[in-house]
Amino acid sequence: MRSIIVLIFLLPFAIWSQDGLSPLTANPDLFHKQKVTMKSGGTFDSTFVYFPDTLGLPLFDEFSKNNFQQYPTDFSGPGVSSQLFHRLLDVNTSVPLPVQSRFTTEQTYRLEINLIDDTIIQHFYDSTRFLFDPLSSFPVDYINSYGYPPYIVIDTIDVIAHTPDTVWLENPEFVQDSARLFFVELNDPTKYWLNDQAYHNYRLAKEPWSLGVVSFDGLDENGYPYFFGSTMTTMCDTLLSKPIDMTQVAISDTVYFSFLYQTEGYGDVPESGDSLFLEFYSPVDMDWTRVFRAPGEPVSDFKVAHIKVDDPKFFHKGFQFRFMNYGSPAGFLDHFHIDYVHLRGASGFQDTLFKDFAFVYPISTLLKNYTSVPWKHYRNHPSGKMSDEVKVAVRNGSELTENNQNGNVSVFRDGNLEGSFVLNGTLLSGGQINYAPRTTYISYHDFSTGYAFDHTLLNDTLAVFDWRANASAQFPSYPQNDSTFGQQVFRNYYAYDDGTAEKAYGVIGSQSQLAQKFEAYQADSLIAIDIHFVPSVVDVSNNLFLFAVWNDNNGQPGTKIYEDEFFFPRQPKYTSERNRFTTYYFKDTMKIAVGETFYIGMRQIDEDRLNIGFDMNHDNSDKVFWSVDGGNQWFNASFPGSLMMRPVVTSKLDYTLGLPSIEEQKLEVFEFQLYPNPADHYFQLILPESEFDYTIELTDLHGRRLFNAPLMDKYSIEHLDAGIYMVSVIENGQFRGTKKLVVR
Repeated sequence: MRSIIVLIFLLPFAIWSQDGLSPLTANPDLFHKQKVTMKSGGTFDSTFVYFPDTLGLPLFDEFSKNNFQQYPTDFSGPGVSSQLFHRLLDVNTSVPLPVQSRFTTEQTYRLEINLIDDTIIQHFYDSTRFLFDPLSSFPVDYINSYGYPPYIVIDTIDVIAHTPDTVWLENPEFVQDSARLFFVELNDPTKYWLNDQAYHNYRLAKEPWSLGVVSFDGLDENGYPYFFGSTMTTMCDTLLSKPIDMTQVAISDTVYFSFLYQTEGYGDVPESGDSLFLEFYSPVDMDWTRVFRAPGEPVSDFKVAHIKVDDPKFFHKGFQFRFMNYGSPAGFLDHFHIDYVHLRGASGFQDTLFKDFAFVYPISTLLKNYTSVPWKHYRNHPSGKMSDEVKVAVRNGSELTENNQNGNVSVFRDGNLEGSFVLNGTLLSGGQINYAPRTTYISYHDFSTGYAFDHTLLNDTLAVFDWRANASAQFPSYPQNDSTFGQQVFRNYYAYDDGTAEKAYGVIGSQSQLAQKFEAYQADSLIAIDIHFVPSVVDVSNNLFLFAVWNDNNGQPGTKIYEDEFFFPRQPKYTSERNRFTTYYFKDTMKIAVGETFYIGMRQIDEDRLNIGFDMNHDNSDKVFWSVDGGNQWFNASFPGSLMMRPVVTSKLDYTLGLPSIEEQKLEVFEFQLYPNPADHYFQLILPESEFDYTIELTDLHGRRLFNAPLMDKYSIEHLDAGIYMVSVIENGQFRGTKKLVVR
């Protein structure tokens, strides 16, 4: 859905329309993907060319793990060769011209000025022919070219001997240069896909048939929109297979291609004009043939596609297939998901049954209420913290009723088994004696007794425990699907979310407030807030907000313990790091003392939603509050999910020791005056007397330094665009204070 007005029409009361969800227009989970960096001269120097290996049949991927081809970039790695290319070659021998070779398309000359007889003679230089390629793309394609020496010589003749003057032309069109390409022969039959524009994940599909799907949307392989803000519809993601040797099978072998697909899932619903396509490539006629199309529609169970391959043009070495989606290129929109891709011979309709017993989602946490808690808090209060409702989702993919069996979850630390839990078979099958055919079961298991994470470990800042879960039926299935892995990570924050966003959440309205409730294991001090902002429909990275912390008032945000100063606002930051969270420290690195129940959040200055990541796989909407009337009335989130906003407590992970408290900070306030404010042409400062020299620094709201200058009577700002800037005072090399400057 491409409308920028989203979900408001779903809400039965007008007041509820103040909070809302948006589809994501960037996928931070993919931001870490590597990009090729070009040499400054625009050549392909030091880049890699990869030659894919050819796969055999059968090809089967149920996406329980990432089978996208990885591309090594180790210049000295095994199987890596290289070749040096030059821009300018001799036209007859193809030998590189000398390194100093330079030519221009403008005809140049030698000018003789004879002052004795007052004559001027112009001698034009002959052209030089050569082969040229700019080395900007591979393969190279040299063309016959010609050029002239890139200079003009002026020779003055009179009774005195003169040295000729040479005038060099700037930026000649042809300059000798070189670029080295590195070549890699890929050889990994366990990797099936040549590109990763589509998104391998475990959370976006709704009740998939097993762990893992590949999702198609309007984001590229780096997690950004193909065309941000676009209103058009076009081809977006492509999932391209490696070449396949189809000479291994005959047409008479009954070759079939099958897969599962779903629209929307937990993502964005594609319109009827949007599509998922499948195309086959013939190495004979070197052309793609479209063999399947699924239109957009609201979410449903996964559907089966079953396509017979019987055209002789496909039964050759070098056959390929590709999935593509047609939709909005503006972001995390118009979702299609695929699973169980299978190409094989000796097949029939029965192969579409995908007889498998599988976990549907990973297990997120073994802790009660949280996906992560500060390690020092758990270490001090370990009793009663293991979950009595561990969520497990499994599916019987058999067309028959199957006997249930117990499963288990084993916990490891540093590879050593520490404890285990039983997944009761009757609970796994929903209280039934057996698993019904082709049915998904959600069950909750009590891990509150027995094993507990070892709280006696000496490290007080970080602990990581691994677990493996197993559940199976009695019939043979794909072994990679009847188990799942996970980690319980303890650091210095509380978290409800699993680290992945399916939507973006926020409140509409100037001065609106948003808060999330936390019930900590102990009273402590906060030093920062981790938050995951996502670009969604409208870029709000220039909008302003103030962080706030509240105490509890009968289950709702009460009195504000802390709020950022109005003249020191924050802005959403879109990060490209894998963890996707930005840590916002409180001003001047102060600590905020909180009790066991507190709320963190913000007051936004502008109207637009700020679009915080929203995890729709974990429902903590009863802990999310919003207000549009200054906190007089608070409402819970209108949608199930968890806000990706985490309080960070003080620990040995703090970047400095002995952070001052709020009270200590108040004793150290540095007062100065900035005027006029707002300003048109200049601003001035009044500062306390000091034995040290002051330095003044001006930055924009992105943190870019615009100037750094000693103290003066006034500072000109006529060259600045209208907007908000920050003026900081530095005394003896130390930042002492900052004020907001409004330029009109």
